[in-house]
Amino acid sequence: MTAQAKRQTDQTGPAIAGIQHGETMIRGAGFEALGFSHRQLDGLMDPLIMVDHFTMTEPTFPPHAHAGISAVSVLFEDSSGGFRNRDSLGNDVVLAPGDLYWLKAGRGAVHDEAPMPGSRTHALQVFVNLPTAQKLDAPEALHVPAARMPVIEGPGHRVRVMAGRSGGAVGATPPAPPFTILDIALEAGGAFAHDLAPGEAAWLHAIRGAVDVEIDGVRRRVSGDAALAVHGARTIRLQSEEGGQAALLAGAPLREPFVHKGPFVMRDAAQLDAVIAAHAAGALGAID
Repeated sequence: MTAQAKRQTDQTGPAIAGIQHGETMIRGAGFEALGFSHRQLDGLMDPLIMVDHFTMTEPTFPPHAHAGISAVSVLFEDSSGGFRNRDSLGNDVVLAPGDLYWLKAGRGAVHDEAPMPGSRTHALQVFVNLPTAQKLDAPEALHVPAARMPVIEGPGHRVRVMAGRSGGAVGATPPAPPFTILDIALEAGGAFAHDLAPGEAAWLHAIRGAVDVEIDGVRRRVSGDAALAVHGARTIRLQSEEGGQAALLAGAPLREPFVHKGPFVMRDAAQLDAVIAAHAAGALGAID
């Protein structure tokens, strides 16, 4: 069990930023991921708990429970075939390349995801922390097909607004605190700028190639094994000399203490013990 009190990131001066490098995880012959954890940057990922950038070609994980978080599946367009997504709310959806599925687990839900036979899923699995006041909410889910996502196109860039907003483009509203997810493709020499809402934090990962990120006049290069977490920025500018792709996730940091054990992220040890007991008793539901 990990207990964490979020470090204070309220500030009015220059942005606070940190680079983190992912850890490789391989399971069998059908799953490979690069994982990023909140433990790496002492709370700078807030409100994110974990992000896995993965490729999956065959079923790997059995049905599993979540509580206290949102579990978000962000599929990229270069996936092929279908990605079957089931949960204890009764949903059974085959996600297509480019789709998004947002499961707000709240007080607890069981989840199962696996590629259909012959499929290849290239995606992010994102755990977004829920504020203390929502950790015991009833679970909810949202499926956003790729065709319903606004696309921003301009010289050298194509940006899918998978959730939230960027500029005047407004995407889906998650069943949780406001959150933005952008899938940003840059041509060689292409550039794109995203304005953060006041108080938002951002996390950016290079999905393909290398991306130069400029914040407050300081430029950092983010390569495929790395991610950049930042608080206090107003505008994030991206550029790629040779072309690339990046995912940008943005939301207001919670700055609340929490305890974390596996797929459960709760307010305190007592709440964590209660949800573990509820899961053991079958109270978080099941997938038929």
